[in-house]
Amino acid sequence: MHRVQIQVEGLVQGVGFRWFVQENASLLGLKGYVKNCVDGSVFIDVEGEHDIINQLIARVKKGPSRSMVNNITITEQEVNQGFEHFTIKY
Repeated sequence: MHRVQIQVEGLVQGVGFRWFVQENASLLGLKGYVKNCVDGSVFIDVEGEHDIINQLIARVKKGPSRSMVNNITITEQEVNQGFEHFTIKY
């Protein structure tokens, strides 16, 4: 089990980015959440197998068609296994 927090910067709000992340993370069987930040970025906290998280990261780098990802910061975290599924936080 692996856990990372991902900060995504660029044109990532108002373009369906959170829905895109939630759908892809759920399809991959990952757990955690995604939320918008006040600075215009999107924050992802995700747990799962290392290779599967890397698949999500590759998809996040591309984003949905209307988005434009400029920068991604990935921070390793301790696994807490406190997530039941992958959700969008408001």
